[in-house]
Amino acid sequence: MSFFLPAFLLSIFGFFTVFGIRQDLIFIQGFYFFLGFFSFFFIKKYASFFRKNSSFFFWIMFFLLIITFFVGLETRGSRRWLNFYFFNFQASEFLKVFFIFFLAEILTKDGYYIDKLKNFLKAFLIFLMTVFLIFKQPDLGNAIIFSLIFLTIILNSPIPKKIILNFFLFGILFLPSLWFFLKDYQKQRITSFLNPNIDYQGTAYNMIQSIISVGSGGFLGRGLGFGTQSKLKFLPENHTDFIFASLVEQFGFFGGMIILFLYSLLLYFLIKRALYFLEKKDEMKNFLILTGIIADLFFQIIINVGMNIGIMPITGIALPFVSYGGSAFLSSFIILALIP
Repeated sequence: MSFFLPAFLLSIFGFFTVFGIRQDLIFIQGFYFFLGFFSFFFIKKYASFFRKNSSFFFWIMFFLLIITFFVGLETRGSRRWLNFYFFNFQASEFLKVFFIFFLAEILTKDGYYIDKLKNFLKAFLIFLMTVFLIFKQPDLGNAIIFSLIFLTIILNSPIPKKIILNFFLFGILFLPSLWFFLKDYQKQRITSFLNPNIDYQGTAYNMIQSIISVGSGGFLGRGLGFGTQSKLKFLPENHTDFIFASLVEQFGFFGGMIILFLYSLLLYFLIKRALYFLEKKDEMKNFLILTGIIADLFFQIIINVGMNIGIMPITGIALPFVSYGGSAFLSSFIILALIP
């Protein structure tokens, strides 16, 4: 339970950040806030059931992801949510939870070299199918996170390194061709990151406004509700993708450092738990689950904060426990509740 406290404090920061910039969303965020805590304690009580049936829940979420691809709510050219009237359900966020557990189960099955090769190929096929559907929504941000989770888990798995090396060589050769599968706006985000002066009022606008918002906060911030860049909507997506910039503008460098400290504390507890399983002979599955969870949180934090301060391209990744939204917020607490 040691990891619950930093997650709780992060969500408090997120709640007040949203309150400072979008009072019209505060009741909805409050609903997600309490639903997230209820889900944590409910899932934790029956955690063994969900862990034992992780493959079943994975395929349920995978099916919902396919349904989303055809009948999902379309927003800005993307189909990522199923409209449940009272709640927009993003299947990819919940799929990510059971994706980690399912991979850990597959990759730790006993067997000789040929069996481990089959396990790897099965895990790789599941990964490809999942990322393909997410990429086609299109949701480049989540596709990147799924890919990084997969890479982290297989690198720490008992799969022979020769198999993994061959996989990496294949991936490096195939990587440049991904450029041709990107949407035009995704290509523009990358080029505007490399050279923001290409289109100051276009694709680079979000990144530039985010940097201005972070800088305008100073050391102690402008105060709750006094962030001019975020509250006056110069900064787009100020409550979701760019909430870190909104937070720093209101609470300053000091507030931003508190957020990073809380994330570091959370990751410390998770790494400590992972090392505990690593020292035990028959706990490789639980170790891989922890490495997957750590990768999920770590890369989301790094990429989101990085794009908010202009050192990474904009990819549309939420800041765990802080960004406004239901699916990402709930899935973050659910994944903590399922920690072995």
